[in-house]
Amino acid sequence: MNRFKIILFVILSLFCAVCLIPVFQTGYSATSASIFSENKHFSLQPTPHGKETETQIGKDYLLGKFEPAQEKDFVEVDSNYSEEKRGLYLRNETYKAFIRMHDAALRSGIKLIIISATRNFDSQKKIWEGKWTGKMPVDGKNLSETVNNPVQRARIILRFSSMPGTSRHHWGTDIDLNALNNDYFLTEKGKKTYTWLTENASDYGFCQTYTPKNSTRPTGYEEEKWHWSYLPLARPFLAQYTQKIGYNDLNGFLGWETAKVLRVIEDYVQSINKNCK
Repeated sequence: MNRFKIILFVILSLFCAVCLIPVFQTGYSATSASIFSENKHFSLQPTPHGKETETQIGKDYLLGKFEPAQEKDFVEVDSNYSEEKRGLYLRNETYKAFIRMHDAALRSGIKLIIISATRNFDSQKKIWEGKWTGKMPVDGKNLSETVNNPVQRARIILRFSSMPGTSRHHWGTDIDLNALNNDYFLTEKGKKTYTWLTENASDYGFCQTYTPKNSTRPTGYEEEKWHWSYLPLARPFLAQYTQKIGYNDLNGFLGWETAKVLRVIEDYVQSINKNCK
């Protein structure tokens, strides 16, 4: 009888051990996932030796498919820096660097104003499709009526506007300052501002992304004297965009099929001021 009890005890013990293995495994996996995926857009990837490598950036982030107001790495721009315009967001690092640059410029009599900051996929889609459908005129023209060829229409919009999923504004690293036209920076006030930026912005990590097109930048967007990028973040973000994003990822907006034809990754996303690379 005692021998029977011992055998029964052993069998029950083995049964319980087998049943508990998945529970322990699940608990370990959940814990590991929380360590390396606390932020759904960024994760530190473990090496075989247990050390952490550089921060990896998710595709959704690179494509702008997130809401900046809900991200812990973003902060709303104070209205003092945007002339009372609300709802502008930047990554914390970009924002802190801008404030330092803003204060330095102010001491020189220059007022830097953020006109546009982070624009996610949906925001960029609204701009792009507004121009595509003619709701937003381009050079006073309704492109849906005047340009039937989709590739040609896209090429016109691409002079100054990015396709959704390809804009540097998705990353929270890029800002538009003071005005959205180059003519402003030819005025006395605008020229003073632009001169200060070209001489000092690099001290705070910022670079004018789109300079005039020439032999070193023959393709891409036209010159934008207002567009400045925070390089300590934008450089690695661009590197990972180049590695991870392909034309199959660019869809979900009118005219998306022209992206590959126009080589928007190679000739627009990657075609920037050589000093910003």
